Amino acid sequence: MSSGIAYPVFRTPDPALALSVARRMVAFGVQPYSEVSVEAEVSTLVEVRRMLDVLPGAWFTSHTAPFHLDPALARSIPDMPDGDLPRDLARVAEFPPFTVSLQDQKVGSVEDRFTAAAERSPAAVHWTSLSWPEAPEHDLHGEGKHAEVTLLLNCDSIELDAPADTHLVLVHVRRRNRDGYEDRMAQWLAEQIGQRVIGPPQEG
Repeated sequence: MSSGIAYPVFRTPDPALALSVARRMVAFGVQPYSEVSVEAEVSTLVEVRRMLDVLPGAWFTSHTAPFHLDPALARSIPDMPDGDLPRDLARVAEFPPFTVSLQDQKVGSVEDRFTAAAERSPAAVHWTSLSWPEAPEHDLHGEGKHAEVTLLLNCDSIELDAPADTHLVLVHVRRRNRDGYEDRMAQWLAEQIGQRVIGPPQEG
C-alpha cells in the first residue's frame, strides 16, 4: 500500500498570493475529475457563522460537545447557525474549537471565498485526483494516486496544529524508498511553476 509525502514549495504572509501559487501548481496537473476539499479550526460562534455563510453544506464538529453541526439538517432558527445545534447559544459556546470541513468539491468552486473567510484560523485547501506527468529526461515517472496540492493558511502543519503568521503551499508525491526520488520529483514539480522545495517534507 503506497502513501504520499508533501513538500513545502512556497511561503508568504499574503493569503491571496499563496492561493495564486497553489493554483498554478494545481493547473499543472488538474484533470476533469479533480476535486478540492477545505478544512479549518474555528474557535468562536462568529467564525462558525462566517463559515456557514460561505460554505453551504459544510460540516462543523466539536471534539468536546455531544453534537455536530450539519447545515443539511437546517431548522431555520433565527440568528443562529443552521444545523443540529442546541437552542441555547451559551451552551454551544462552551465547546470550541469547532472543525469545519467541506469535501470533494469542484475545483474552483470554493477556494476564493474559503481563503477569505479563514482570516486568522488555521485552515487548509486540499486539491486531489491531480496527475503529475512523467519526465523521462529526469528519470521521473508519472503519478496519479498521490498527485495533490495543499495550501495551509495560518499554519505550518497539515494537521492544522502548528499556528503561523504565514501561509504555505505543499506539493504531494508518492513516497517511495526515501532514496532521493521523492525529493527530485518534488523539486522538479516546484520548478515547473518557478518555485523550489524550501523545507523538509510532511507526512500524515
